[in-house]
Amino acid sequence: SSGEGLNKKQSSSTIRKYLVSPTKATTKPLACNDNVLASPKPSTNTNTQTTSKKTKTPPPPEKGRSVVEMLNATRSTITATAIINKDFPSMKRSYSAITHLDTANETWLNQPLKSRKRNYEKKDAYDRLTPKIVDMQSAQFIMNRSSQTTTPYLDTNNEGGSESYQEQVAKACGIEPTKRILSFTPTGPSTKHVDLRKNAPKPKLMTRTTALPNRHILSSPEKVLDAPYMDDDYYLNLLDWSSTNVVAVGLGKSVYLWSAETGSIQPLNYDTDDQVTSVSWSNDGAYLSVGTTGGDTQVWDVESNTKLRSMTGQECRIGVLSWDKHIVSSGGRNGSIWHHDVRMAKHNVRELYGHTDDVCGLKWRWDGQLLASGGNDDTVNIWDARSTTPKFTKTTHSGAIKALAWCPWKHNTLATGGGRDDKNIHFWDTVTGSRRHTIQTGSQVTSLNWSKHYNEIASTHGSPHNQVTVWEYPTLTKVIDIPAHESRILHSAMSPDGQVLATAAADDNLKFWRIFEANGKAPLGTERSRLTEKKESKLRRSHSIR
Repeated sequence: SSGEGLNKKQSSSTIRKYLVSPTKATTKPLACNDNVLASPKPSTNTNTQTTSKKTKTPPPPEKGRSVVEMLNATRSTITATAIINKDFPSMKRSYSAITHLDTANETWLNQPLKSRKRNYEKKDAYDRLTPKIVDMQSAQFIMNRSSQTTTPYLDTNNEGGSESYQEQVAKACGIEPTKRILSFTPTGPSTKHVDLRKNAPKPKLMTRTTALPNRHILSSPEKVLDAPYMDDDYYLNLLDWSSTNVVAVGLGKSVYLWSAETGSIQPLNYDTDDQVTSVSWSNDGAYLSVGTTGGDTQVWDVESNTKLRSMTGQECRIGVLSWDKHIVSSGGRNGSIWHHDVRMAKHNVRELYGHTDDVCGLKWRWDGQLLASGGNDDTVNIWDARSTTPKFTKTTHSGAIKALAWCPWKHNTLATGGGRDDKNIHFWDTVTGSRRHTIQTGSQVTSLNWSKHYNEIASTHGSPHNQVTVWEYPTLTKVIDIPAHESRILHSAMSPDGQVLATAAADDNLKFWRIFEANGKAPLGTERSRLTEKKESKLRRSHSIR
């Protein structure tokens, strides 16, 4: 044991001799000599102790040896490290210092023991503590394994991952991938889709200062007149209301005039054997045209109660008449339409052939540019006044079309109603020829009348309910259903002020219904009505929001 202690003391003193001294450590910072590194581990055996007593003190290293030679000698065996760690603790600090030297000759980095290099942390103040030895082989294995596992965002071969990574980076930085970061030109208009419903400001509640007028439609007629011998024929038109407030109704072989202002009734001096099939007032209300079963179109002066002329030649029943200024158009049972100029001796100025069956509906637009016709061939024709061929032909209905009505405040809108086999109301755009809306009424549509004061239209029907129905347009909401007659309604006419609707049915009754009460409203389409309409629409929106 004394020999073992002697050897350790000598080795320690030798190491301190060359390392602790500042001058020698600078010129030759040697950690140990070859003999010390190569010396075997002392044995605890008795024989070994005896031998260790005879071991000579290792001589100091030669001064002429370089640092590289000393390093090569140091790495001669792997077991030397273990010996130093266990039996020569004082050597750890010197060995660590040597391995971190920056020498000019770095060929030792390519030695096979590179993976076993100990990389200790160099501290400013050295102490006697032993740092933890790093397992370089395990670290190198972990590094090699992690380098083989590539990140999908950084893998250049993975185009999808690279694009995904770029998109995430651009999104995090608030940069559009397709936009240049530095742009020296003005920014163009955005092409992004903007949802107006999401970006539109929310409607503000409007405070109403005045209450909306409560509109009440009476379900009972305002007046009832007897109309005996009313012909129950869907294809005839025997009722019309003039602009001078006079109602004309054809009953058999007679025509009666009823004044809505005075209540007086005057029969027309009709002296023809043919039955009356249609009546229609001129635009100014001064003349009444009468169609007959014999194909005559008669013109009467109402004030003098005299027949001015009888225009013949169509040679078929005249089921419908319509005026445009000095032109009266007649629709015949053979599908023909004639234009008669009442000023000329040769009255037939134009003939139109667009139907193959009875023409039962005919209506000029207020400006005289378009004429709508409907027939028993389930066809609606829209004619230009300057042409003999239809501008549009519609075959959407599956029944006879008798009900025709031009909207007074939407001049390019035409409403058409189908008969018993169709039961639909269609709304047409006469500019494009497209159908805007459709109402399925569930019963035969016999006539249509637009309101002048409301965005509404009134329709009359046949079985099973024989009712008058008011619809809001363009929402197509049903406003009211009025059970009007005991049999199907055949004809209807609107008063000149647009408030009262007259209906005639096969039950021999002529009834008057106050449906569109004006209440001070101006007719739609005038300047006053437009201002009133805006105000009422605001009140209506406010009321609906509440």
